[in-house]
Amino acid sequence: MNRTDPEGAIAAAAARCSNAGRWGADDVLGTLNFLDGAKRVEGARLVRRGAVFSLAQPFDASGPQNGWRRRTNPVHTMLDTGLDAERGQGFPHGLGGADDVVFMPLQCSTQWDGLGHIFDHGTAYNGRRAGEVVTSEGDQVTGIETAAARIAGRGVLLDVGSVIGEDGELPDGFAITTEHLAATAAEHGVEVGRGDLVCVRTGRLSRARREGWGSYAGGPAPGLSFTTADWLHRTEIAGIATDTWGFEVRPNEFDEAFQPLHQVAIPHIGLFIGEMWDLDELAADCAADGRFEFWLTAAPIPFTGAVGSPVNPIAVK
Repeated sequence: MNRTDPEGAIAAAAARCSNAGRWGADDVLGTLNFLDGAKRVEGARLVRRGAVFSLAQPFDASGPQNGWRRRTNPVHTMLDTGLDAERGQGFPHGLGGADDVVFMPLQCSTQWDGLGHIFDHGTAYNGRRAGEVVTSEGDQVTGIETAAARIAGRGVLLDVGSVIGEDGELPDGFAITTEHLAATAAEHGVEVGRGDLVCVRTGRLSRARREGWGSYAGGPAPGLSFTTADWLHRTEIAGIATDTWGFEVRPNEFDEAFQPLHQVAIPHIGLFIGEMWDLDELAADCAADGRFEFWLTAAPIPFTGAVGSPVNPIAVK
């Protein structure tokens, strides 16, 4: 890979990995087309113990964001409280209640990137013009609401941090290659394929918990190598999520680049990408019982026209 030619590398990968037109000119689901009813039945059969794991970070003011790209942590404000009720500021016959409101960027914590989140030279998923897809009123075509009932099926954990790293963690700047993914899958005794929802643990969130957020949001991190674009396309997975802020390795692998794997994966492959997922508890359980596959439901909140969404992914074993 030529580190000095991101434009050429991106263009070549986009040409090799494009799903444009694969499901018709009107398609808005991208790789979620791989996740069909049969795949959901397969995933449901993986539930044996009824053990449940939330893969979401807490959504609060102590979250990972530091204001970069105008992303802040959630601001939670009470509209009505118990004190209001005690003072009789409620409804007739003593009925009181509490109500609240949250302000936050939709991608400030555990979330999905929608298909309208990233463009390549002004082109959105399925060959559409970016300006026609996402306007000041939001994503008019591939808004996150189109995926609201789709993201549920067989989940697979690839704990690369434990298999390849030291003490369960990969260092910042570690580029996870196709070979690393294959070695981890082999170690776990799982296969990754069509319609799967893949969770890649690097251990970066574990370190943030131990050392503080620091540069977790936007800074150096382990992540997928740009060279995995062909693997992401070839395996026909429905979605992929990591425990890092930006999914791909940072610093990026080109001398001058910003998230080049996103530039191929979203507008060309049509791949749903999850970021800032909490995979630690699930990973510990998988290591304990030797089963790295599970039922996973990770429905985005259907904010109409949004290009991303918070999510509380639930893994069930």
